Amino acid sequence: MASQVQDKLEETFEALDLGEYAKKQRWWNKIFGQNSGPIAEKYSVATQLAIGGATGWCAGFLFKKVGKLAATAVGGGFFLLQIANHTGYIKVDWKRVEKDVNKAKQHLQIHKNQNPPREVKTKINEVKRFVNKNIVLSGGFVGGFLIGMAS
Repeated sequence: MASQVQDKLEETFEALDLGEYAKKQRWWNKIFGQNSGPIAEKYSVATQLAIGGATGWCAGFLFKKVGKLAATAVGGGFFLLQIANHTGYIKVDWKRVEKDVNKAKQHLQIHKNQNPPREVKTKINEVKRFVNKNIVLSGGFVGGFLIGMAS
């Protein structure tokens, strides 16, 4: 009995570098645990298409409805401004508007040739990797999104 206790006390342990361990873990493993990996490893192709299609349809349908509402609000606002301008309730300084628009165009021309920030490139690469790993799910989502926009 004493020898068993002695053996347990003399075990060697491996040191774990938490910084390296955290770098190797995927972000979803940090949040959801080890059981959550790429969906391609867990579900069949039909299930992935169904999940992607259903979520895509919902997103497309909502995008269409919210887009129509936003377009109506913006268009109605411009319409009301034009009526108020025409009836004399407000006066628009069109020279100042033109000057501000030209200034904004020049600002956009200056910044269009600059590379995007590193954070944007990182997010774009992350999205590309996700789409490549989950191509069936992504394809189902795109198809569902287009159907949702059309319905």
